[in-house]
Amino acid sequence: MNLSKASQLLGKNLSLRRAFANSNAGRIRSTIGSIASRGMAGYAENVCDLIGQTPMVKLNRVLPENMYAEKILLKLEMQNPGGSIKDRIALSMIEEAEKRGEITPGKSTIVEATSGNTGIGLAMVAAARGYKCIIAMPQVPAMYERYIIDRKFGADVHLVSVNKDNMEKSFENMVNYAKDLVAANPDTHWMSSQFVNVDNPKVHYETTGPEIWAQSGENVDVFVAGAGTGGTLAGGAKYLVEQNPDMKIVCVEPTEANVLSGGCPTLHGVVGIGANIKLPLIEELAPGQPWQQGPRGFISEFCSALTPEAVAWANRLAAEEGLLVGPTSGAVVKVCADIASRPESEGKTIVGVVASSGIRYVKHPMWEAQRTEADAALPMPPDLENEIPILRWKSEDYVPPE
Repeated sequence: MNLSKASQLLGKNLSLRRAFANSNAGRIRSTIGSIASRGMAGYAENVCDLIGQTPMVKLNRVLPENMYAEKILLKLEMQNPGGSIKDRIALSMIEEAEKRGEITPGKSTIVEATSGNTGIGLAMVAAARGYKCIIAMPQVPAMYERYIIDRKFGADVHLVSVNKDNMEKSFENMVNYAKDLVAANPDTHWMSSQFVNVDNPKVHYETTGPEIWAQSGENVDVFVAGAGTGGTLAGGAKYLVEQNPDMKIVCVEPTEANVLSGGCPTLHGVVGIGANIKLPLIEELAPGQPWQQGPRGFISEFCSALTPEAVAWANRLAAEEGLLVGPTSGAVVKVCADIASRPESEGKTIVGVVASSGIRYVKHPMWEAQRTEADAALPMPPDLENEIPILRWKSEDYVPPE
């Protein structure tokens, strides 16, 4: 390269670097100004202060071809520090119990029966606030990540049996085990009782609903959420309907176990919703009403997704939108897409709740292809031979087994 060309290239690079520096300087000043205007330091006092205020994003690349709705927005609850929407209720149930004098840090043990995400939220908050914690959950492979995460947070985990022929009884046995544990230790143990605790829907009414309303620009026509305990619907949807009485509220459950709309309890793979019981927090919206298709209280409609549909949509969200979500969120987005394809959704805004991160479902069938490939790519023990060739594996050359 001659001296003239080198000078021209250097000058060009310096100009780009100055432009880059000026651009970033402006962004940095804006960020600092934003923090200063809120009168706050740039850090949280503890992890509990990071719960809530999750972002919202618009879907772009997985929209149905025959879409009538104007847009689909997703509330990204997997951005909570514990990875799911259940962080909100974990903090709420513990804080409110503290206010009532029912539990004390350093003395009390928090107990809960859960399929997983609430257990992680409780284990995380318990660790941050100085509580012991015991989580009871079913002994099934899908609990793998939940088990190790609970243990990493320092919680103890008690695994209970599952009867595939009587899922409702299996759930009842798990809850009764936790209750008996508390009854045997009344001076130290306290059960958060997520399925009936009013501090569950309360936090969604006070935080989740208002956040969604503000982030959507006070424009929500259809709200879609799965029913784990029913707290998001009983609380968050209640707030939203108060803002817009014409809003349509849609409850999502697994097709295989659509108990809330009259189906039978059974095994399914949409982990996080479909507890195989008639949820008390949903029952209270219309006490005594039969469990069947149709509206219930301010819930306008019950919709569902099969496990393979939920998995397919979760995989699409990762590959086409960059959103790593669990099967429950796949089910919710599937329903959002179905509703967006209806003519009556013309010009409307649909908001769905993405409840949890896909990274905690690595043992779930939704990750089977990636697990199989990773097992082939990363042998145990590893090949530490350092001779040429340096490159040992290219994922694009991988051929899945038949």
